[in-house]
Amino acid sequence: MFENKDDSSTSIGSLGEFGLIDHLTKNFTIKQKSTVKGIGDDAAVISCDSKKEIVVSTDFLLEGVHFDLSYVPLKHLGYKAVVVNLSDIYAMNATPTQITVSIAVSNRFPVEALEELYAGIMAAAKIYNIDVVGGDTTSSTTGLMISVTALGTVNKGEAVYRSGAKENDLLVVTGDLGAAYMGLQVLEREKEVFKVNPNSQPDLEPYSYLVERQLKPEARKDISGLLKELEVKPTSMIDISDGLSSEIIHICKNSKVGCNLFEDKIPLDPQVISTCEEFNLDSTTIALSGGEDYELLFTIKTEDYPKIKANPHLTVIGHITDEKEGIHLISRVGTKIPLTARGWNALKNNG
Repeated sequence: MFENKDDSSTSIGSLGEFGLIDHLTKNFTIKQKSTVKGIGDDAAVISCDSKKEIVVSTDFLLEGVHFDLSYVPLKHLGYKAVVVNLSDIYAMNATPTQITVSIAVSNRFPVEALEELYAGIMAAAKIYNIDVVGGDTTSSTTGLMISVTALGTVNKGEAVYRSGAKENDLLVVTGDLGAAYMGLQVLEREKEVFKVNPNSQPDLEPYSYLVERQLKPEARKDISGLLKELEVKPTSMIDISDGLSSEIIHICKNSKVGCNLFEDKIPLDPQVISTCEEFNLDSTTIALSGGEDYELLFTIKTEDYPKIKANPHLTVIGHITDEKEGIHLISRVGTKIPLTARGWNALKNNG
């Protein structure tokens, strides 16, 4: 049995999710020649032959931490569980090909409920053209747990890591940010209203985009092909799952560079802006810290700017600087504010 530690022990929450991963894995060493990239990126990369590499990523979703079944339909949950993994594969400039799905479930769920969950998984597999090739099922006493492992392929030498950004590179983001987090705020508010008045019917129509981004996100499978068409190869890339600020810091730390992010360049949907005003929240803070957008954040060489500047899917939001200059947000009035990772951390209370 494990004994209780004294007061000098370190709490998991103080390290945060990524700090804990770094701490627990710092002594692992690569022994296999086939391991091209191990821990520390969106996915691992494994060499399989002279032309192709395999990309592998795993995510875990836990009831009460990552989702609330009082407003998350099981079909949507199954779909989302797949998509969040595929986003990691696309962030490596790779194409997803297979997934495995493992669940732990209590007997409070009838078979029909699990059929709904797997209908969502099947829908995602069809849309993203991937095969479900295995997994595991076991019992749970604490609620529903879903673990998906995604595999993909990339041509040798074409994987894009977090570590390739160079000084003067441009920082680019796909789509818009903050909608998923605001969708969560709307759903949480309506849940509280329902508790007080179970007969109330929420009107979610004004928030349709936000709710969809939260309940049924999509991975950016279009971006790799678009960039190839534009003849642009990112120098670094990551998906935005934990908030823009956290992802920028990941790229900067892995690439050993600094960054200037411009507040007035961050792309926001009008529904995000209006709903932030309604909730009395700052839209920039939500874009920086909200998470679950599953857009792609990447850097490109300055000379590639003319190739992307008119594209409606891509927005230049900043540039890479020397590491000594640090990582900053440049506010609308020109103030330089140090950027901190305040995004989603599953090991702390995010309430």
